[in-house]
Amino acid sequence: MLGGRPRRTELGGEQVEGRQAVAELLAAGRRAVTDVWMAQDLQPAPILERIQTLASGARVPLKRVSRSRLDAEAATDAPQGVLAHARPLPEADFDDLCRPPAGAGPKPFLLAVDGVTDPHNLGALLRSAEAAGATGAVLARHRAVHVTPTVAKAAAGAIEHVPLALVAGMPAALARAKELGCWVVGLSGDGTQSLFDGLPVADEPIVVVVGAEGTGLSRLVRARCDLVASIPMRGRLASLNVSAAGALALFEVSRRR
Repeated sequence: MLGGRPRRTELGGEQVEGRQAVAELLAAGRRAVTDVWMAQDLQPAPILERIQTLASGARVPLKRVSRSRLDAEAATDAPQGVLAHARPLPEADFDDLCRPPAGAGPKPFLLAVDGVTDPHNLGALLRSAEAAGATGAVLARHRAVHVTPTVAKAAAGAIEHVPLALVAGMPAALARAKELGCWVVGLSGDGTQSLFDGLPVADEPIVVVVGAEGTGLSRLVRARCDLVASIPMRGRLASLNVSAAGALALFEVSRRR
C-alpha cells in the first residue's frame, strides 16, 4: 500500500476516486489529504492539470502509478485514472445543523436520508443537495450506506461541501429537529400534498426526508413528518428513482426560498 491510509470511520470518505471528486477534495481544503495517485498513461486534460496544481499547492504527494496498480487499489469500476487517500470526513453535530445561524446566514435546509442503501443513489442525492444549496445532510448510523468510494465519486465533490451528520435513529432525530424549530417534510408517492402546489414551509427551516429504495419512508419516520408531499406523475410509471425524486424536492424547496 502506498500512502498509509487512515483507519476507516463510520462516516467514511477516506478513499476518493474520480477526477472531479479528487479535484474538489483538494480545492476544498477541508481535510488532510495523504496522497493522490494518478495513472501513468493518462492523456493531458485540464482537470488533470488542476489536480496537479492543487496537489502541489497543498504539498500533497502525487504518485504516478501503473494503470493496473491504480485499478487494483480502486474500489469503483471507473476511477478515471485518479484516486486520493485522505483523512475521514468530519461528522457534523446534528443539533448545530438544525439551529438557525446566529448571524445572517441561510436558514437550515437539510436532506435526511432514511435507509438508502445504493451508493450511487446516495452520491447523487448529496450532489443534488449541494447544488440546491442545502446546508447539511443527515444519514442513519445503521442499516444505510455511508460515504464509500462509490458514493464519493457519484457525489462529484459534494461531500467536501455539505456537512454530514450521523444519527442513531432517524425518527428520534426528526423529532429533535422539530424541537429545534425545523419543519419536517417527507417525500412519498402517496403523499397528501403536491410538491409543486405551494409547499407552505419551503422558506422556513426545513428537513426534506427521502426514503429507502422500494419501501420508501419507514412507518416511524413518516409519523414524524409535519407533511408528506408527492410528485405528480403523468406517465405510466408509478414512481421515480429516489435520487431523481430527491433532486426534484430539493430544487423545489430551493426555488421557493
